Amino acid sequence: MELALRVQVEELPEGLFLATSEEMPGLVAQGRTVAEALDIARDVARKLIEARRDRDGITPLPPALTTQREYTVVVAA
Repeated sequence: MELALRVQVEELPEGLFLATSEEMPGLVAQGRTVAEALDIARDVARKLIEARRDRDGITPLPPALTTQREYTVVVAA
C-alpha cells in the first residue's frame, strides 16, 4: 500500500530544513537540504506506520488523508 502524505518544509535560521506533517502527528525530520529532509521524513513516516501496525494490528489513516485532496492549478498572469 502506498500513502500520499503532505509534508511541510521550512528553513531554520541555522540553514537546516525541518519537515513536518499535519496529516501524520509525530512526523518530524531535519536535513541539510530539502531533499534530505524529505527523504528522512519518508523514513520516519514508514516507521510511524509500522509502529501503529504493531501496536494496533492495523494501519489507521488520519482522516485528512482520505477526505482531502490537494491540486496545483497553473494560471496565466
